[in-house]
Formats: sequence, C-alpha cells, structure tokens
Amino acid sequence: MDKIVEFLPFLIPLMIAEFALLGFTLYHILTHKYYKRGNRTLWLIITIVLMNFIGPILYFLLGKEDD
Repeated sequence: MDKIVEFLPFLIPLMIAEFALLGFTLYHILTHKYYKRGNRTLWLIITIVLMNFIGPILYFLLGKEDD
C-alpha cells in the first residue's frame, strides 16, 4: 500500500491528462461528421476500448478530418 501512495503524485496528473484527452476526443468525434478513415461508430469503439492514450492518439493521427 505504501508503494501506491508514493506514486500518487505521478499518477494523478497522468490520470487527469488521460481523461481530459479522452473527453476532448469524444467531444470531437460526436461533433464532427467526416473522418479521414472509418466512421463515427468505429472511432467511438476504438477510443473507448483503447481508453488509455492509444485510442485518442490514433483518432487524431488517423481519423480526424483536417479542417
């Protein structure tokens, strides 16, 4: 238990960043109609299943249509 408490100062900002990126990604997916690859349903599934940084980063690299 002491080990977890030692890592909390590092884990809390990481978790906040992860959820902020997830929230922004979900907002972007739900408010845009067009994607480079795939569709809204595909990107929602990828983003939620790969909730850690991988899903949102994949969306912004591969799925987000350039404005």
